Amino acid sequence: MDIVGFLKSQFICHLLICYIFIVSGLIINFIQLFTLILWPINKQLFRKINCRLAYCISSQMVMLLEWWSGTDCTLYTDPESYHKYGKENAIVILNHNFEIDFLCGWNFCERFGVLGSSKVLAKKELSYMPIIGWMWYFLEIVFCKRKWEEDRKTVVQKLLNLRDYPENFWFLIHCEGTRFTEQKHQISMKVAEAKGLPKLKYHLLPRTKGFAVTVQCLRNVVSAVYDSTLNFRNNENPTLLGVLNGKKYHADLYVRQVIHILIPFKLERIPLEDVPEDEQECSTWLHKLYQEKDAFQEEYYRTGTYPAVPTVPPRRPWTLLNWLFWALLLLYPLFQLLINMINSGSSLTLASFAFVIIIASVGVRWMIGVTEINKGSTYGNNDCKQKQK
Repeated sequence: MDIVGFLKSQFICHLLICYIFIVSGLIINFIQLFTLILWPINKQLFRKINCRLAYCISSQMVMLLEWWSGTDCTLYTDPESYHKYGKENAIVILNHNFEIDFLCGWNFCERFGVLGSSKVLAKKELSYMPIIGWMWYFLEIVFCKRKWEEDRKTVVQKLLNLRDYPENFWFLIHCEGTRFTEQKHQISMKVAEAKGLPKLKYHLLPRTKGFAVTVQCLRNVVSAVYDSTLNFRNNENPTLLGVLNGKKYHADLYVRQVIHILIPFKLERIPLEDVPEDEQECSTWLHKLYQEKDAFQEEYYRTGTYPAVPTVPPRRPWTLLNWLFWALLLLYPLFQLLINMINSGSSLTLASFAFVIIIASVGVRWMIGVTEINKGSTYGNNDCKQKQK
């Protein structure tokens, strides 16, 4: 192992990275709190400021993937669609198979300049999570409790609020609702059998109601749907902890702005207005899309590639520069404090510092644990429980 690789694997480096992320994140959350006074005065200015503040947080995560881990992200797409990325509002459908798929989605957003304004449909519990969850609150992220009867009115209102958003944005949505596991897949396919739907090999059945409402509310605001399928070469099993350790992965992301649901493997652009607005028809449309996604996944496992032109969008320097700014701002006072504590020779002071380090380590491990598949939601199990009652 070279010296750089050795340093990347050291706990002290991880602790410093997490210190920068946590302290800068809380500072930014505090600044965001004060931007609330702008909302009744100038809502669009509030939004533009919070897009840039949110970028200061989310770009640190992308920096870990791009610059620290050095993970390669190859984009497979139609060259005629490539120039439109980042220049129009879009709904981005993502598969949900890996612990860092959200990070790769953010990386995709960053390469095309929409990371700060990107939106998601997220579970309500995440809104209480410091830093990222609080950041999302100021970004007007759509949160749901996963109980559609309770969620529908709130989700519709939140989506309608985005119709006059001043920045280009991508709305990222995991239609499967939860990460893929073998147990959840078995349950999902039992539901497919009961409903007379074709079974999927590599995906869970999509949850169609959230997607249908998103299409209805953002029609004439969003230009297209991007169907995105993420895989990692050589059966890699990427984790956020692996990224933090500097492990390099090789991601392949297939993005179809050009979707034709009826003819597999035919690429033909369908703008959002061609996606059915009726909820039942939209549900059928989405199920057909996932059947097609399954076929593309089968093709990838067979050939190791996607049926599109590979390209590597250039890395932008802003994620690294943003992280270096916060590192210079926050590490100097930390080292000064540490030197003063050592010079004081106080056992109580040193013990207090060690206690803070332990608490910080536990907090960091908890935040990483949120992304782990084995710590995922039981959402996929609810249907089975309800059927057994």
